[in-house]
Amino acid sequence: MKKIYFALPGNENLTEILIQKEKAEKGMIEIRSFPDGETYVRILSNVKDKKVFLVCTLHEPDTKLLPLYFLAKTAKEFGAKSICLIVPYLAYMRQDKAFNTGECVTSTHFANLISEFADTLITIDPHLHRRSSLSEIYSIPTTVSHAAHHISAWIKYTIDKPILIGPDGESEQWVAEVAKNANAPYVILTKIRHGDRDVEVSIPHLEKYKDYVPVLVDDIISTGRTMIETIGHLKNAAMKPPVCIGVHAVFAENAFQEIKDSGAKEIITCNTIPHESNRIDISDLLIV
Repeated sequence: MKKIYFALPGNENLTEILIQKEKAEKGMIEIRSFPDGETYVRILSNVKDKKVFLVCTLHEPDTKLLPLYFLAKTAKEFGAKSICLIVPYLAYMRQDKAFNTGECVTSTHFANLISEFADTLITIDPHLHRRSSLSEIYSIPTTVSHAAHHISAWIKYTIDKPILIGPDGESEQWVAEVAKNANAPYVILTKIRHGDRDVEVSIPHLEKYKDYVPVLVDDIISTGRTMIETIGHLKNAAMKPPVCIGVHAVFAENAFQEIKDSGAKEIITCNTIPHESNRIDISDLLIV
């Protein structure tokens, strides 16, 4: 079956890489907004009897979801055999429980919506916290890939004498894998979150790692408060300036600059979300 890839706005670079690796057809679309803010979508390529791949990372998802929905439904109307969503960063995974009466469990409803217009989904390191797999909420087949090996390789060949630091207990399994493949030691912090931008972090004794380069590793860098708090502890411990690595470069508001200003030597991310910090290419993980 022929494959055709469409890039939603902002996803052109990653889509071009995937097209070249797959030797697939490049789909042409027109997406724009009417003066009243409504979305116009037109497919300019023939999709009949083809496997359609829609590439759209979903940070800031609310403005991206309708164009994605319209494009998927239109492709099916014009004869696409199947719709595969390539979503390097999958949104609406954090609210997986109602903590207060009346709260919407958005992860469930978002998954139901996606499952209604897509046939399959591919993503990287979704934020699975109280859920063990995407199949708990998605009714379509999903492929989950992990960036740990790519991050390990970057650390191994770029940083001399790294000590990896994980943000909290739930990150330990992931950080341990990165550390093992990078042949590096690691420590795990204890984190207490009091609010979206209020994070308390405790750091273990690091005396024996004074001549190591601290490498702070996390799956999502959003507000950056955990990393900023940790960098402060590392300064107090007279450690070297750290390298901060994240899979997903969400960087809410001024988080990227605030992390830099706090004393980070370098901030590195995978190219799941386009950002100036992208240094680790994970495009091969999106090909199945």
